[in-house]
Amino acid sequence: MTAPASTDVLTSNGYRLDSSPRRLGRLEPVRDSERHDRAALRHRLARDGYLFLPGFLDRAEILEFRRHYFAALEGTGVTEPGSDPRLGRAARGGLDRARMRRVLFGDIVPGAEYEALCRHPRIAGFYRWLLDTEEVHLHRRKLIRHIVPGESGVGTATQAHYDLVYLREGTDKVLSSWIPLGDCPIERGPLIYLEGSHHRVLAEEAAGTLRRPAASITADLPALAEEYDARWLVTGFRAGDMMVHGAHIVHASLDNVDPEGLVRLSTDIRYQSATEVIDPRWQNHWDTNDGL
Repeated sequence: MTAPASTDVLTSNGYRLDSSPRRLGRLEPVRDSERHDRAALRHRLARDGYLFLPGFLDRAEILEFRRHYFAALEGTGVTEPGSDPRLGRAARGGLDRARMRRVLFGDIVPGAEYEALCRHPRIAGFYRWLLDTEEVHLHRRKLIRHIVPGESGVGTATQAHYDLVYLREGTDKVLSSWIPLGDCPIERGPLIYLEGSHHRVLAEEAAGTLRRPAASITADLPALAEEYDARWLVTGFRAGDMMVHGAHIVHASLDNVDPEGLVRLSTDIRYQSATEVIDPRWQNHWDTNDGL
């Protein structure tokens, strides 16, 4: 697991995180002894709100999809012309945003390669096993994002939120997978989690006392950690790792300040038991204009 070597300079949307031990901690991976213990994983998920599964997917397969993604976007100005698409080295300007959107939403998102990744037998089989159900449902609205290094300010990194606010018309038992599509050390801006926040969110949901039912809670992660009296949990990821989290835990992402100039690429997909209520709004391919 990658160590947070420079935790004194972690930022999200330009806000500098408190690096003291009372406000910053480490995501804990699932132990090998628990990997095939369904009861242990369910207990961990209820206790921690997440499962960190290093090496869950084949690294070579993930890197091949990274190559496919950036090769498809060649010529849009996302990556450096002539560079290896597996690297995803950011270009230094000249982004053709309209062309990028046409390729992303017209080719990549509805494409067979992305669908095969999201329906990978390893992922679907894991959710059937974990949820103890014969049939699982993958929400068709699946998000894939690339974050170039050097951007800062509100809106560049994922703001603090929990997933249920986006999925009100379905079950609260939906589970999300966050999958880094390539190595994602801490400086490349991975997802981070607010420790134990799902317990407070669950209580407030049950009591109907949530003060901020909006999709995004805040971009000010240091202030939110103070409000919750909790730590932001961080780690570096490698291609093949997978995070699983429930619908109530608060999470966000760090800024991409990668010194190598590499783009962070990741996907968010959501599975649930097919017997639970399915949010009908999430059954179309993702588009930034879909209102969700």
